[in-house]
Amino acid sequence: MARLAYHPTPATRRLGSFTLTSAKRWAGSLGVWGVGVGTAAVLFLSVTPKVKNGILLKLPVIGSHYEDTTPASDKPF
Repeated sequence: MARLAYHPTPATRRLGSFTLTSAKRWAGSLGVWGVGVGTAAVLFLSVTPKVKNGILLKLPVIGSHYEDTTPASDKPF
């Protein structure tokens, strides 16, 4: 029969209930979800002027895609 031994983690190696080992285990999954949520947020907010002018126009490769080339006579306001 196997013995069950309790080896507590020292308080200096944990933050609440998270240890360094559990943080390493969750880092990849949380990184993937973070990139997905960030991409979705930029996609959904790309029509707002603040996101378009502040973030998307400053991107080096795809910034020219978001430039407004509509003539002033065709804009309603």
